[in-house]
Amino acid sequence: MAAEQIVLSSTMSCLTTPASSSPSRLPPFSSSTKSRVSLLSTSSPSSVTSLRSSTFYSSPLPSLSIHHQRRSSLTHVTKTGAAVVNPTCSASDPDQLKSAREDIKQLLKTTFCHPIMIRLGWHDAGTYNKDIQEFPQRGGANGSLRFDVELKHGANAGLVNALKLLQPIKEKYPGVTYADLFQLASATAIEDAGGPKIPMKYGRVDVSVPDECPEEGRLPDAGPPSPADHLRKVFYRMGLNDKEIVALSGAHTLGRSRPERSGWGKPETKYTKDGPGAPGGQSWTAEWLKFDNSYFKDIKEKRDEDLLVLPTDAALFEDPSFKVYAEKYATNQEEFFKDYAEAHAKLSNQGAQFNPPEGFSIEDGSPNPKAEKFVASKYSSGKRELSDSMKQKIRAEYEGFGGSPDKPLKTNYFLNIIIIISVLAILTSLLGN
Repeated sequence: MAAEQIVLSSTMSCLTTPASSSPSRLPPFSSSTKSRVSLLSTSSPSSVTSLRSSTFYSSPLPSLSIHHQRRSSLTHVTKTGAAVVNPTCSASDPDQLKSAREDIKQLLKTTFCHPIMIRLGWHDAGTYNKDIQEFPQRGGANGSLRFDVELKHGANAGLVNALKLLQPIKEKYPGVTYADLFQLASATAIEDAGGPKIPMKYGRVDVSVPDECPEEGRLPDAGPPSPADHLRKVFYRMGLNDKEIVALSGAHTLGRSRPERSGWGKPETKYTKDGPGAPGGQSWTAEWLKFDNSYFKDIKEKRDEDLLVLPTDAALFEDPSFKVYAEKYATNQEEFFKDYAEAHAKLSNQGAQFNPPEGFSIEDGSPNPKAEKFVASKYSSGKRELSDSMKQKIRAEYEGFGGSPDKPLKTNYFLNIIIIISVLAILTSLLGN
């Protein structure tokens, strides 16, 4: 059984997840150090089976068919653990994303793994560097965290267990990229815990090989010498501002920290001794599976020694600029939810490469991602631009015979028409004679 926590140690850094014995699909990872804390933490189950039946908590900070999908390649892990990767990936399938979301909701209900899922999404996205233009060198939400080389980063200790929980869903819906799956799980966990609706978009492209993973050291620390300066250094690099830093820190309302994993927190408190999940650890809030603004209230009041306050948490009420927002969120949950939703969506989009470029929503009533723009010249040899009505007629006729901009006809449709007309003309001539 397990319980995990997220320490935003700088907003994305203190989460621990359940440790397990060497998993069959994914190799073990190195433990985190005190200076680099992962966002969630949990105790360890002894096997994948026990892991699935246990509960997970963390705090968020710091392969078979494809439907209507344009995908030049597909990346997934086979049942034997081998990664099958093709050079490039394009947009996820929207229908599979919707189905995967329902499966994630069910997973959350049975394992209470909200914190570790939030941490997974944050750590995949939190490597973004706005000063680097090239993809994937710039980092961001690109699915690189699925590779062992990045899972072994100190700040990612325990996240292998989150990946193990999601792997069956990934195999069930191979038309969903890892990058989208991680962000979908993170946003769904926030909403399922009572948090705001996150304005997410999808269509993130996966990196293809471990060599495309970012170097270690881009995620925040929990106890740097100058907490406020450290938070700004890390999150400004991602293109985030003071308001967004404070809002994202509020995700520490979920989860707990385990000293044996992160080096922070008490072994047990009155709020964690009975679980849910494996007992133990220290949470930031009394109800550490409920997303609300109690994180800010509890830090401000400092009334309970059983609640965790990291140096980067305390900095929110010590730094003059941060304090403006922390005070507001402590008294106005509606404002906190609004600002958090915007900051979460921004973090999950930074650095990602989308296909289609504008991304797409999977909310009810949202249009499906548009196919490649129809260009009449692709289907006509004329140099003059056709009218819109003529384009629509040509496209309708073309698609009526099974063609589309994404799936050309196996034979040349127009050539066939010319041949048929020629044959009819010959037959008419012969009959006339």
